[in-house]
Parts: sequence; structure tokens; C-alpha cells
Amino acid sequence: MNENLFAPFICPTIMGISTLPIIMLFPCLIFSAPKRWLPNRTQIMQIWLIRLITKQMMAMHNNVGRTWALMLMTLILFIGTTNLLGLLPYSFTPTTQLSMNISMAIPLWMGTVVLGFRNKPKASLAHFLPQGTPTPLIPMLIIIETISLLIQPLALAVRLTANITAGHLLIHLIGSAALALMSINILLSSITLVILFLLTILELAVALIQAYVFTLLVSLYLHDNS
Repeated sequence: MNENLFAPFICPTIMGISTLPIIMLFPCLIFSAPKRWLPNRTQIMQIWLIRLITKQMMAMHNNVGRTWALMLMTLILFIGTTNLLGLLPYSFTPTTQLSMNISMAIPLWMGTVVLGFRNKPKASLAHFLPQGTPTPLIPMLIIIETISLLIQPLALAVRLTANITAGHLLIHLIGSAALALMSINILLSSITLVILFLLTILELAVALIQAYVFTLLVSLYLHDNS
């Protein structure tokens, strides 16, 4: 049972070679390059959506933070399309792998931290020791703030992994229950299928929301350090 339940989260291989790099290129096929003069309706919608997200994300940033606009838009589009493609039958979702999410979170987090120490080192160091802290609490507070800073990329990766994995497990479990109930009780099976349909709609929303949350948190880290 456990093997079948977690089989969708095992990275597929061909002749012992992981196909994850090829799967990660699939989202690029969804977005077509805009034509120079007359873009079609899909491309117009794509451009409008990117401009809307960019405007919302970059509103709170200064000129230094806005240089990250292209990276943040690429990140949210990649995670969102990867999550959506993972909901297709017989597909694989790379964002269910904690190793991949950590490999995205750590460089982005490290980039914001390095940017903060380079542009405003005094303000960045001041985060470790708020003004007015009693002297006996200074060592403990510095340790706590350091751990809080270091745990940020892990929290980013675990949040994305847990939400995507939990949704896929629920769909798998409810779908298996619906199939098993077809030979026992048609009415109960129909109710389970309705629940499965509603859960699938919810997962479509979760796939986009988690991409937005991941990018928004990176944007907030950037705002604190730029």
C-alpha cells in the first residue's frame, strides 16, 4: 500500500538516468514567445498577467529591489506551471521533491541576505539585536535571531513541498476510495467523486497560490534587505 501511495513522488528514470531536468523544461513549452507586431489572445493574456503580478510584487520595492523583477516573475511562472502540469494524469510534479525546493530557496534567500549586508550592513546587523534589549538577554537573542534567519530557506522549501504533496495524496486516496466503492455502493461512490472533483478544483487554486506565496516570501526577504 505504501509503495503504491508514494509511487507518484518517485522521480522517473530512463535507463537509470533521472528525467527531472527534462521535466523541468516542460513549463517553458506553455509560454510562447510574443510576436513583434500582432500577438494572439493567449499572448495578450500572458503579458497582462505578468504585468499585473509584476506591478503588485514590485510596488513595495526600491530601485535596487526592482532589479529582481525578472527573476521573481520567472520564479512564480515556473513554480505555478510546474504545479499545474503535475496535476495531469500520469505526470510528475518536481515541486514535491524537498531537495529541488531547497535548491531553489537557498540561493534566492542567500542572494537577499548578501544584498542586505552589501548595501546596508548596519541595518542588517541591527536585526540580530533590537534596540533596548536588556544586557543579560543579548547572547540568547542573537542566537535566536540567527537561527530564525537560517531557518527561512528551509521553511520556504518545506511549506511548498508539504502543501503540494498533501494535495496529491488526498487526490490519490479519495480517487482510490471512489473506485473501491463503485462495486459496493453507487450512491456513496458518486458522493466521493463529487468530493474528488471539488478537491481537484481546490488543488488547482493551491498550485497557483503556493507559487505566489513562495515568490511573495522571497520578495519580502528582498524588501527587508534591499
